[in-house]
Amino acid sequence: MSDLLAQMAIRASLIALVVNIGIALYGIFSRPSLVKKFICLIMFTDSLNLFAVFIGFRLLSRTYPSPPVRGRAPLGESELEELVETTVDPLPQALVITAIVIGLATSMFILGLILMYYEHYKTTSIIVQRGEVEIVE
Repeated sequence: MSDLLAQMAIRASLIALVVNIGIALYGIFSRPSLVKKFICLIMFTDSLNLFAVFIGFRLLSRTYPSPPVRGRAPLGESELEELVETTVDPLPQALVITAIVIGLATSMFILGLILMYYEHYKTTSIIVQRGEVEIVE
């Protein structure tokens, strides 16, 4: 019974994650405000990072996966196979940590560009009517 509940919770989480990605993409492509686009971009990257963590998670039939840490090295081939089958894949987690750091740097760069755009045009909207904004050269 608990395995069924765990599988249902994971499926519901994945469905919510896909919906969140869809909402973020809708906001990126349909909103004229650069601030709203920036917020949706942050939502999108965080959702993709969480999706990458979900990829590395293995739901086993008998127990939940353990961290890929052992006190001693596996002695035989059977112990090594058991370690691989019962642990979480650490590669997606390492890639997500790297993506978070790179995402923070690029987000701050984009935020700086948005601020410069606002200082120049006095708006964050990318739809500018002719004659409304005086472009200083």
